[in-house]
Amino acid sequence: MINELLLIGSLIFIFSMVLAAYRVFGKAGLYCMSVLATVLANIEVLILINAFGMEQTLGNVLFAATFLITDILSECEGKKAANRAVWLGMFTSVFFLLLSQSWLLYAPSSTDTAMDAIKGVFSNTPRMLIASFAVYAVSQMFDVWLYHKWWAFTEKKFGDKRKFLWLRNNGSTLISQILNTFLFTVFAFYGTYDFKTLLSIFASSYVIYIFTSLLDTPCIYIARKISDKRKQSEEKR
Repeated sequence: MINELLLIGSLIFIFSMVLAAYRVFGKAGLYCMSVLATVLANIEVLILINAFGMEQTLGNVLFAATFLITDILSECEGKKAANRAVWLGMFTSVFFLLLSQSWLLYAPSSTDTAMDAIKGVFSNTPRMLIASFAVYAVSQMFDVWLYHKWWAFTEKKFGDKRKFLWLRNNGSTLISQILNTFLFTVFAFYGTYDFKTLLSIFASSYVIYIFTSLLDTPCIYIARKISDKRKQSEEKR
């Protein structure tokens, strides 16, 4: 039960911090959170846990947060800002991959106590990070594109730019997460686990993404209110 409680707590904490970053720092805060989520998720994803009766990789909530961030940016700051967050995430992944692998080239001191642990974690990182980089780029770009396609559709169909936020949020994220989950499971774990485990990882990851996508919808509405208040404040100046 501890894993389930920790995952729920992580979801609440991470989504709350995304909103807090946007409230306090605006667009720059979301860029920072995108970078942090990308780096930390690439480390967390190395850990397999059992929760809610499913075997799953840790890091799903952080990956889900990156979709929340791009959706907030799409809704409140525009498509260009959302794509910039994706490019920042890609740049960060490359930087982290190269830097973390350079640590393994050092000859540790005779009194060092950390290198064995570092090697245990980051010797498996290249494949994961390369897979994560490729999948992140494809799925996030697709998510931003699809978000604005849904937006154009609902605005044309109903003549209102602000309505159906829940549809463009979930309609883009739920579809792009299928692509994200499938590609990452295949690229990162094929040949490492048997087919049954791969299927379990894919299914459990996507189930989690369904819940996180539905639960991030209130966050999108809160973020839009934050944006509206900021714009009203700027207009009064």
